Amino acid sequence: MNRLLRSAMTLAVGTGLVLSALSTGSAVADDAAPLATAYGRAPLATDGRAPQGSPLVIGHRGASGYRPEHTLASYELAARMGADYIEPDVVSTKDHVLVVRHENEISGTTDVADHPEFATRRVTKTVDGVSLTGWFTEDFTLAEIKTLHAKERLPDVRQHNTLYDGRFEIPTLEEVFALRETLSAELHRTIGIIPETKHPTYFSGIGLPLEPGLVTIVREHHLDTADAPIVVQSFELNNLVKLRDLYRFRAKEVFLTGVTGKGFGDERTYAQLLTPSGMAMIAKYVNAIGPDKSQVIPRNADGSLGTPTTLVQRAHRFGLIVTPYTFRAENVFLPTDLRVGTDPVDFGKAIEEDVTFMKTGIDGLFCDQADICLEARKTFLAGT
Repeated sequence: MNRLLRSAMTLAVGTGLVLSALSTGSAVADDAAPLATAYGRAPLATDGRAPQGSPLVIGHRGASGYRPEHTLASYELAARMGADYIEPDVVSTKDHVLVVRHENEISGTTDVADHPEFATRRVTKTVDGVSLTGWFTEDFTLAEIKTLHAKERLPDVRQHNTLYDGRFEIPTLEEVFALRETLSAELHRTIGIIPETKHPTYFSGIGLPLEPGLVTIVREHHLDTADAPIVVQSFELNNLVKLRDLYRFRAKEVFLTGVTGKGFGDERTYAQLLTPSGMAMIAKYVNAIGPDKSQVIPRNADGSLGTPTTLVQRAHRFGLIVTPYTFRAENVFLPTDLRVGTDPVDFGKAIEEDVTFMKTGIDGLFCDQADICLEARKTFLAGT
């Protein structure tokens, strides 16, 4: 059996902005020189893993297509499948401990509604201008959060995942960082981590800022360097600027964008920030953008996949890496021309969609099913 090798994989686009990961290589000497090939066109390693210059596969909320999202089981599965990075979303508890949930409102991702002792905690709040009713992490201590268990957020689409409802507790961000280190050692490759700050302006406004705890954890794990396998992401540019200016944060950052709207508290819209002048400004602070994938390839009026925009090429001119979200295999999420059959929860031609996006020059992609994106990457790199 070939032994596993830790070999550096570096994505370098533009003027010195680098996103690094370590990948499992073939059975060659441990001190082998990194592959030196053009971006995205290198041959596959003998074990099928990607070489230098290929699109990163990011386990979106772990392997959320197969396990309830933002659980240690989901992150572990994504890493074992071969994902280059795992992605936890970060919110705060009442006692200012960072935990991972898609949102601070947790009725859809935990069994909190089944806990009669927390019935009176159900309230209505306004978060980033939106009225929400439910249970919120900031109203629970960590000890109370640890009495809850995760459940599938999309039970009608991912019925299989409901098998795992109630089996996994809510992890802290520290636990995810520790898991990353354990799996990196076991799998003999460095697994990256991409934490996303959720509603940072809101949390700062209620006296529970996310930045101090996040920076502390990153530094305790010796990851606050420009070449560390970590990227912090946010839909709020102000949050990323604050990390740079106030906290002197040195690790890589990704500015997430949507088709419409703007980051809460930001003055300019996403569309304005993705113009040439906008990109010139954000490139002073961040290393990458994470656009909605329809900003890379929009859909036609009939829901089919349309013609690529120039976003990727425009971003690359400013040295910005591009990692769009989210790639999912179920028909309901796919363009109409890539669906198979009529059942919305069946898998469609997800590999074909992934490869089509890779051909635009993207540098990575957020995937609910990392194994499918990895298979697409092999197809893309093989040129078939």
